[in-house]
This record gives sequence, C-alpha cells and structure tokens, in this order.
Amino acid sequence: MALTVPPAFATTGDLVARWRPLSTAETTRAAVLLEDASQKILDEDKHGVLADLTAPTNTLKRIVCAMVKRAMPSTDSEGPPVTQQQWGSGPFNASTTFATPSGDLYLTKSERRDLGFSKQRAAGVDQWAGSDQYASEA
Repeated sequence: MALTVPPAFATTGDLVARWRPLSTAETTRAAVLLEDASQKILDEDKHGVLADLTAPTNTLKRIVCAMVKRAMPSTDSEGPPVTQQQWGSGPFNASTTFATPSGDLYLTKSERRDLGFSKQRAAGVDQWAGSDQYASEA
C-alpha cells in the first residue's frame, strides 16, 4: 500500500499574493514548506476538527501561508528574522535574537483558536453504570 501525501492547503501563488514575489529557489523551498505546514496542521488535529474537510478554506490558506512566512527570511539574501539586537561599545558587546533561527513551522495561539484546536472539551464517566449493587428493588 503506497502512502499518499495530501496536497498542501495553499499554493506558492497564495503565498506570493499574501507576502511578496519569490525567487526560483525560494519558490521551490516554499512549495515544500507549504506541504510541511499543511501536514503539521493535520498532525495537530487530535480531535478530528478537520476530518470532514473536502477543500482548503481561506482560513487554512491564510494560516499555512503565515507559518511559511515565519519560517522563511524576508528577502532572498537575508537570514532568519531578527526580533532583537543589542550593541555595546566597550568592551565590545553584541547580541542578536532570531525569531525562528532554524526555520521552525509552528501555530500561534490565535491560529490554533481559528482552526478550532483550542476549544475546551469535557467528558464524563458514569461510574455507577452497570453496577447492580445500588439498584433499587421493585
């Protein structure tokens, strides 16, 4: 039995429309990341929220594109996005904090909420069910 990989929830065209033009190398990398981000969403769907999905929604396209944007540099010649930089003068301090230095794909809290993954669920267990010890006699 061959494994089938589901198609990405967004295309490189969707990413370009939401972000910026991509070079040929970036387009190739983005296509792989879009597939990976889509699979990550499916993997995180522990409660089958997306089980009845027949086609990607605009929400899925938006979220997958946002995940890939976070994982890719802003420009082709740039490194990972920097969130903080500090410089000193004497004795020559420097510090840089990167947003996603390894290009991780992740969902934010609000994206989880938009996908319906953060909804609280509750279950109950009837501990008395099947117990005839306390059954009333007729």
